[in-house]
Amino acid sequence: MPYLFAGGALALVLVMTLFPFLNTLALSFTDATMLKGGQFVGLDNFRALLDDARFTTALLNSTLYVVCVVPFMVLLPLVLATLAAGRGRLLGFFRTAYYLPVVMGAVASGLVWTSLLESRGLVNSLLSWLHVVGAPVPFLTDRWLLLISAMVVTVWMGMGYYMVIYLAALANIDPALYDAAAVDGAGPVRKFRSVTMPGVRNTMALIAMFSSVAAFRVFSEVYILTGGTGGPGGSVTTMTMLIQREGTGLQAQTGYAGAISLVMFVVLAALLVLQLVVQNRQGKN
Repeated sequence: MPYLFAGGALALVLVMTLFPFLNTLALSFTDATMLKGGQFVGLDNFRALLDDARFTTALLNSTLYVVCVVPFMVLLPLVLATLAAGRGRLLGFFRTAYYLPVVMGAVASGLVWTSLLESRGLVNSLLSWLHVVGAPVPFLTDRWLLLISAMVVTVWMGMGYYMVIYLAALANIDPALYDAAAVDGAGPVRKFRSVTMPGVRNTMALIAMFSSVAAFRVFSEVYILTGGTGGPGGSVTTMTMLIQREGTGLQAQTGYAGAISLVMFVVLAALLVLQLVVQNRQGKN
């Protein structure tokens, strides 16, 4: 009977997850295109990746995304959750406002930020009005500014989601610990460091894993801010954008795209294993 109830979900996983993964794994060792099945070519696709400057750029951008975004995703939502914890209409309003970007979705948020950051957008107009800059800041045309802008959008969109997770974790901290810290003369910052952060350590590790995977797989924010071009000369292309570019359209190289997908899977698996090892060591200490 349990298998009968789980049969629908298992069938969905098999059709939508396991079969596509196995199919991608098989395609990665072929020269398949959109119009032909292809022949087995062994490791040729992976050798071609080593000489592909686009792949190197995409891997670098996705790695930088993880390195820069994850620390903010772990700490900023915790700070917001600490400030918004408790009861009251005003706090409820702030929690709703923080969560609003999550409800908006990536496409709507990307379009809003594109209009804000363009050369005649609100941000450049405000900087010009304040006489901070003499010419529009190239937020959407300079490689590094564009990448940083996409990171800001990602952090802005994800803070509300992770804040809700932290709020649930904060509710499990014994209030007596804060009272004891106050008796010892601890201020708000000291309480945050000595009580709040240790109390949600496991949640921080969980959010670090979630945000690492999401950051390495980033697509919508960069795609919308760059108009689908990957920035000037494709310099802001990420791994998922490269897979989409190689694996769609009549000229799609599905075998090559499968090889990129497999490399991305291996990198993510290694990242998760590394985080689990670090978390286990911290738990033992």
